[in-house]
Amino acid sequence: MRATRLAFHAVLLSGVLSIGPAFAAPALQAHRAVYDLTLKKASDQSGITGISGRMVYEFNGSACEGYTVKFRFVTQIVTADNTRLTDQQTTTFEDAEGKTFSFVTKSFVDQNLDKEVKGVATKQTKGLKVDIDKPEKNSVELAATQFPTQHLVELIGKAEKGENFYETNLFDGSEDANKVLTTTVVVGKKTEADKADPEASALAKLATDKYWPVDIAYFDGTDKTGEEVPEYRISFKLHENGITRDLVMDYGDFSMTGKLVNLSLFDQTKPCPTK
Repeated sequence: MRATRLAFHAVLLSGVLSIGPAFAAPALQAHRAVYDLTLKKASDQSGITGISGRMVYEFNGSACEGYTVKFRFVTQIVTADNTRLTDQQTTTFEDAEGKTFSFVTKSFVDQNLDKEVKGVATKQTKGLKVDIDKPEKNSVELAATQFPTQHLVELIGKAEKGENFYETNLFDGSEDANKVLTTTVVVGKKTEADKADPEASALAKLATDKYWPVDIAYFDGTDKTGEEVPEYRISFKLHENGITRDLVMDYGDFSMTGKLVNLSLFDQTKPCPTK
């Protein structure tokens, strides 16, 4: 099990707004969120007997200059044979118009660098061009798609309209940054907060905010075999301001939970100057 497979969805979960004026954009909250990770279940085939860890996600930026997302995903994976520490550190930037997406991910196993992926994706007239710098220079042409921030904005927009099921696609720079993912999204009814919610103390003044339960399955868009088995799926509670919590990450042979334990809200950036 590769270290990158444990964390490459985090940008999707906590994606942030970075789109042009053509979109009716929700007001998303700049913030830093910390999640405690624990094993939910594991099959005998996985060999995993325990997982613990932490994910830290931070978003900063403005609608004028674009947005930067930084996250770190650290897990200790226990099997019958050994214990392994994985550490993924990712930084992404999406320009204000959602036309370019730069990414760099460093994955460590037991504190040793296992892999580094770095590149820039640019939307073209008929598709997407990805220029990869690391692990080695390469350039790939992919199908037309959207980036994580647009994926989130689309999700919130459909949730607000009461649309509870749709399919869309995504490029997020994960794994080898050489494919577009197909996603199927299920959005539940907007829900009142529960006073006994275990994440309420971390949410503080946001604890009473309503949220949507969301489930997303991710498929390999290049797989032509017709096998409709997702590479992984995630479920979470999505707030109107883009904050996500109560995560469940299912990789088929094992799954883990991510509980929000700390949330810092940053000052919102000033509106873009009018031209």
